[in-house]
Amino acid sequence: MNKFDIGEFVPTLTEKTTLNNLAARFRLRRKEMKFSQVKLAQCSGVTYSSIRRFEQTGEISLHSLVKLANAIGCLADFEELFKHEIITSVKDYKNGR
Repeated sequence: MNKFDIGEFVPTLTEKTTLNNLAARFRLRRKEMKFSQVKLAQCSGVTYSSIRRFEQTGEISLHSLVKLANAIGCLADFEELFKHEIITSVKDYKNGR
């Protein structure tokens, strides 16, 4: 059975598009910092093959992603995860929460 990602057909956020976008932003930042994948592997302690797979597929362990983020100066970005308040009703949304 073939699985498809709805994000390929309509502009919506899916797990796959999130992974692909994250990998693309990482690759861009790595290149901006003039790191090759090999050099970044040496600096971060993450294997070259893991970096390569991440940039191609978006797949990586959380531990390795944190190590890479630290190596490129983006560790603080993780502090923003799960901070947004959850809106559970329209009333909360209207009150500016």
